[in-house]
Amino acid sequence: MKFQRYLPCHRLAAYIKHFVVSENSDAQTYKVLPGTSLVMGFQYTGRLTYLKNGTETMLATTGITGLMDGYRTFSNTTNVGTILVVFNETGASHFLRQPVNELFDESLSLDHFFDRTIIRETEELLSMANDDTARIAIVEQLLISHLIGRSEDKLVSAAVAGIYQHKGVIKIADLARNLNTSQSPLEKRFRKVVGASPKKFALIVRAQSTLELLKTDGWQKAVYAAGYYDQAHLIKEFKTHTGTTPEQYMKAQQGYADK
Repeated sequence: MKFQRYLPCHRLAAYIKHFVVSENSDAQTYKVLPGTSLVMGFQYTGRLTYLKNGTETMLATTGITGLMDGYRTFSNTTNVGTILVVFNETGASHFLRQPVNELFDESLSLDHFFDRTIIRETEELLSMANDDTARIAIVEQLLISHLIGRSEDKLVSAAVAGIYQHKGVIKIADLARNLNTSQSPLEKRFRKVVGASPKKFALIVRAQSTLELLKTDGWQKAVYAAGYYDQAHLIKEFKTHTGTTPEQYMKAQQGYADK
C-alpha cells in the first residue's frame, strides 16, 4: 500500500495543502472521517465506490467531494491508483464558479464543473503517465488552466482562523462580533467559499480537536477540554463523526498501533 504526500507547485500553493498519491493492490473497505478540506480525486487505475444512505455508488473516475458532517465508507477495487488534491479551507472556491456549499455531502464528477473534453484528455494522459511526478504535473496543469481570478475573501479567512483558534468551540454570533460584522452575511459568504456553514465547520474542527485530545488525555477529560456539555453529548457527536464510541475508537487505534 502506498500513501505519499507531495507539495503543490508555487502557482497553486495558495490554494492546495498537498497532493496525495494513493495505491493499493488489494481490494479494501475503509472509513473516511469528516475534514475541513474539499478533495478532488483522479483514479488512473482501478475504481472506487462509496456507501451513502445504504446505497453503494460508483465514484466518477475524476471527481470532487465536498465537506461532510459525518463519516463515509469507501471501497476500492484491486490495483487502484488515485491522485488526491487536498485543498485548503478556501482553496476550491478559486477553481469552481459555483458556490462551494452546493457540494456539501456530495461526490460529483468534474464534468459538472469543467469541460468534458478536457477531463477526458486529462484522464487519458494520466493513464499513460509512468510516475507520480508526471501524474501530478498533469493535474497541476488542469488546475492552473481553471484558476479563477478571484480575490481572497479576507473576512471568511479570518473567520476560519478564529474557529481554529478556539478549536471549534465558539458561538457564531460571537465570531461575527469579533470580526465586526453581523452573523447573517458572514454565514452566507462562509458557505459559498468554504463549503459549509460556520457552525458545521466549527463542529468538524471541534471533532478533530477531540480526536487529538483522546490520544493524549483520554476521552473523559476530553469532554470538558473540547467544550461538551457532558459525556453523553460527546458520545453522540463522536458517533456521528466516526461511527464509533470514543472507547471503541481508542481500542481500534491501540490495536492498529500494536500491529
